[in-house]
Amino acid sequence: MPDSQLPHHHWRIAHSEASLGWGGQEHRILAEMQGFRRRGSEVWLIAPEQSQLYQRADQTGVPVVAQPFNQRILLPFHALNLAWWLRRNRIQIVNPHSSRDGWLLTIAARIARVPLIIRSRHFDVPIPNRSLSRLMYKEWSHHIITTSPKITETLTTTFDLDPAEISTISTGVDLERFKPEGPRASLPLPALPPGTPLIGMITVLRFAKGTQVLAEATRILRDEYKLRIYCVIVGEGPHRQRLENTLATLGVEDQFTLTGHREDVPDIMRSLDIIAIPSFHEAIPQSGLQALATGIPVVASDVGGIPSIIQHGKTGRLVPMQNAPALAAAIHETLTERETTQTLCAAGRRMIESQHSLEVMLDRVDAIYRQHLLG
Repeated sequence: MPDSQLPHHHWRIAHSEASLGWGGQEHRILAEMQGFRRRGSEVWLIAPEQSQLYQRADQTGVPVVAQPFNQRILLPFHALNLAWWLRRNRIQIVNPHSSRDGWLLTIAARIARVPLIIRSRHFDVPIPNRSLSRLMYKEWSHHIITTSPKITETLTTTFDLDPAEISTISTGVDLERFKPEGPRASLPLPALPPGTPLIGMITVLRFAKGTQVLAEATRILRDEYKLRIYCVIVGEGPHRQRLENTLATLGVEDQFTLTGHREDVPDIMRSLDIIAIPSFHEAIPQSGLQALATGIPVVASDVGGIPSIIQHGKTGRLVPMQNAPALAAAIHETLTERETTQTLCAAGRRMIESQHSLEVMLDRVDAIYRQHLLG
């Protein structure tokens, strides 16, 4: 019987997250918590009160526990306090998602003898102090969940993990929200010539997201291909001022709109001709999964976990990292070879439906719970 047809088990789950911001990692945690609540489980979030995830979880009805994670000197006190809370609420599963909350919640869970400790890892970045981190990933956790095969490979090699101890589960896409049919967003664009291609990035504005590479590709398309595109960057972040300076330096500021944060992502995607993901490192980008689900062509860097969803010549087009001429050529090809592009988009949607939906993600996490707690 497929997992989705099994009767849903009533679990008692506590997630934790130290991050104050709002990005793909936090989005996934909230979606997973809401999904298991819909399936009848009781779910809590342990997070700093000022974090965006705490506030969004609270607004959507997920019970929240305020916990600072930046007070190392008080770690023993906080660990004992959290252990008491875990015991009192009969928590069966704890799942920390970042380093700072990981240490505190894992220590508390071991004191409280929580039956299942799961450690999630969302990014493929270097692991500091491997001997100390080995306690977290190898000795003190019962199972590890990563978001991409690349992260799984790194952790398996670094800590000599048995394949049974680690699972790759990409973030599931809500197929009811992200689908080709539906409304299109009203975007704050200048008057553009009819048929101007719209290229979008939906991202946190950080240097490693590669927005400046898209800016260089835009200039190349204008000067060498004689093709004038217009770019829409959706999101906020610390790189905004630097990006605006880069656009001015390259002389393409009149071909970019920075919208800031928006919640109507499915509608925005349906308004675009291409989603660009020119990142320098990435696990599995949610904007890539969402674009495939919405039927929008994707051009992305061949780095990290991206090739596991944007399969070159099958579901999208890949280019070398930090290579603006290659990105420009791939955008041009996507716009001019329309029949091939439509074939890639159709294959991408089918892949999301079969492997990367929200329900598939919940089923796979639930299977890990069952394996460890029900035998």
